[in-house]
Amino acid sequence: MTTGVALALALVLLLVLDPDAEREVADSAATSSAQPSPSSPPSGPASTVPAPPKPPAWMRKLAVGEKPPQFVLFSFDGASSKKHWGRVLPLAQKNNAHVTGLLSGVYLVPDEDREIYTGPGHPRGRSSIGFGGSRQEVVDRIEDLNKAIAAGHEIGTHYNGHFCRGDEPSVGRWNTEQWNAELDAFKAILDKARAAGLKLPQEAIRGGRTPCLEGDWQKAFPAMAAHGLVYDTSHVSLGVRWPSLQNGLWEFPMPEVRVPALGRRVVMMDYNFWYVLNGAREEPARAAEFTRIVVDTYRSVYQAALTGNRAPLVIGNHFNDWAGSAFSNAMEQYLGEVCGQAETVCATYAEVIQWMTLQDPAILQQLQQLPAALN
Repeated sequence: MTTGVALALALVLLLVLDPDAEREVADSAATSSAQPSPSSPPSGPASTVPAPPKPPAWMRKLAVGEKPPQFVLFSFDGASSKKHWGRVLPLAQKNNAHVTGLLSGVYLVPDEDREIYTGPGHPRGRSSIGFGGSRQEVVDRIEDLNKAIAAGHEIGTHYNGHFCRGDEPSVGRWNTEQWNAELDAFKAILDKARAAGLKLPQEAIRGGRTPCLEGDWQKAFPAMAAHGLVYDTSHVSLGVRWPSLQNGLWEFPMPEVRVPALGRRVVMMDYNFWYVLNGAREEPARAAEFTRIVVDTYRSVYQAALTGNRAPLVIGNHFNDWAGSAFSNAMEQYLGEVCGQAETVCATYAEVIQWMTLQDPAILQQLQQLPAALN
């Protein structure tokens, strides 16, 4: 969303860690009163990413009068679960899809090495989501990430300690110096992981999502840009909107959408669905019901974007088994359904940025100024 638009976010943090979710904690707003805002035209030099070595057929400039592809961006906060990478990677390959894993750096730190990390304003060796477990678990995690990278998927950052509101100083209160320190720590953790075999160059980290979608963007974005990031996907917009340049970075907003079965709006992320459905209570007997409601919501939002502004559809998830795996099942079912549809491309953030840089700036500005797609 553009600067100056206030978001009333009721943030909910799941404090009980799910071992099946590889210590990932649910984040982001459970509800939002985000209002639509005009898209700002690009200003200043566009943030770019390197072109893929073998560009797909859709990676080209639009012909006159041609509609853009309907991009769908599946992303996973934490990106640490071996079980879930094992499910997503073959599914993505089968459906010619690329996804984005937003890695929490602490998951590459063995528990016994936890004191190498100090979160801004927090004691050394502390993280709200724990650390990486045993050394073997970290080795296995590096292997999974390498498989994802080799298959063309993107790895971005979910930062490190996951300090949300109430765990002060939270990321929403950090100044630029503290954001710099957190990103320096992320780089240092990845440097150690590279020495242990991680095949992820520093320049491949092009963006990320902040814990709980929190942050003072005037203070966070300068640190992100200074560390080579070119996009963020932490803001919230009412409906699906085209990315726009905000303070020099591409902002891919998380859409607030209507859940048809409930007649209520929610930020389109798995935990947010769970919270609005039943207050985030474990009711595995309702897994099929929850999966159906979420998939129907995905379909409704996709159709609104496809027949409307064709803005990239950001679908946020975690690797989790909440409510009998209802939300992981919904994501997997929908990925298998949507990625094969005509005029649809399941891509990474970096791929969409590369596509946008190929377009006539005037055409891209026209797309950004289209009304939000509302389901």
